[in-house]
Amino acid sequence: MTAKKRKVTGGVDTHGRTHHAAVIDQTGRELGDQQFPATPAGYRQLLAWLRAFGTIVKIGVEGTGAYGAGLARYLSSQKITVVEVDRPDRRTRRVKGKSDPIDALAAARAALSGQASGVPKTRTGPVEAIRALRVARNGAVKARTAAINQLHGLLTAAPEDLRADLAGHTGVNLVNRCAALTIDDTRLSDPVEATKAALTAIATRVQALTAEITLADRRLRPAVTQAAPTLSALFGVGPDVAGQLLTTAGDNPDRLRSEAALAHLCGAAPIPASSGRTDRHRLNRGGDRAANKALHTIALCRLRYDPRTRAYQEKRTKQGLSKKEIIRCLKRYIVREVHTALLTDYTALNTP
Repeated sequence: MTAKKRKVTGGVDTHGRTHHAAVIDQTGRELGDQQFPATPAGYRQLLAWLRAFGTIVKIGVEGTGAYGAGLARYLSSQKITVVEVDRPDRRTRRVKGKSDPIDALAAARAALSGQASGVPKTRTGPVEAIRALRVARNGAVKARTAAINQLHGLLTAAPEDLRADLAGHTGVNLVNRCAALTIDDTRLSDPVEATKAALTAIATRVQALTAEITLADRRLRPAVTQAAPTLSALFGVGPDVAGQLLTTAGDNPDRLRSEAALAHLCGAAPIPASSGRTDRHRLNRGGDRAANKALHTIALCRLRYDPRTRAYQEKRTKQGLSKKEIIRCLKRYIVREVHTALLTDYTALNTP
């Protein structure tokens, strides 16, 4: 068979500065491997090298959400079918070894066999913009939480006079009081003055982070509502929850074959755990845990405020289910609504 008529499958092991590619034929036989720079010019060289071996059926790429994001975008723009490949687990690497050529070859064979079949996120639309804004917001929220914990930790062991002066103040009022403390820089060897200086510094940091989070929310709210009006209109779905679910699904939610696929992606699909005469399912601890948390938030909101959900809770409680089990069931039902809403918004956004 000539090279032009031969069908080939590629695999790429991605890194920060270089990508290692391997190519195999339809029987899984290795045809070659080579390293390329992780630059636009390197992406073009990689694709030209693969095409020299024959007609490309598809390319398996590791890390399409990280080091391989740029390559995946380029290949998709060239009408190449890209599949997302998970990195080999430690057990496989202990048996088969670890190197860039081995990983690239494994990616190609996973794509050829169908073991890897996930379509990567396109990362070229409004959802990618929302994801970037959420990264900054989530970092600020995490830093503010750490700063508030430090503030309370210092107050717990603060000198008695200072602790008594700040007793009874909580939340924003406590932060403002600490930020307004008067400090004598000439007496920082005194534990009271040193503690006051530390409290002021931490409180000022909390105020700055709060302002950053407020600005991020002001930017995110219209972006989320515009990108997903149907999703945002669901009961219990606020801007933060909608933003997380959008980020999980990506700019191309049609890549998820069904609502069951979204449930697995969110860790809301029960895992079969049957054996012998025992027929049961266990809790799914995998998937995107941030998306699972978003579903949990929706479920709690509906349990508190939605009459239909409260009626469902009463019925299932009478059947002997615990509250945790009921919430797991609710998450699975919520995924169905979310999947429909995501596809509705995606279709509306991409219809001329």
